[in-house]
Amino acid sequence: LLELQSPYCLGCVAMKPAVDRLELELRGKLVVRRVDLQSAEGRKLASQYGIEVTPTFIFFDEAGREQWRSAGQLDAVRVRTSLKESAKE
Repeated sequence: LLELQSPYCLGCVAMKPAVDRLELELRGKLVVRRVDLQSAEGRKLASQYGIEVTPTFIFFDEAGREQWRSAGQLDAVRVRTSLKESAKE
């Protein structure tokens, strides 16, 4: 799960506890990669993925293919469901 965020974004700060809980709950099954859009890597990824809103979450399968994305908030149920579906494949 890629989270493109900014430390100055109120929505990003508000989502952090929920993302932290999900990361802890799914340890070993889910990798969360947080990238600050203010950094060089963040600017590159924002351009590459067409990111205009923070936070933006992009869920990738094990092969690195984008499965879905959401902006503004993360749907933890969707993350769990996506992990279960990818485990069946």
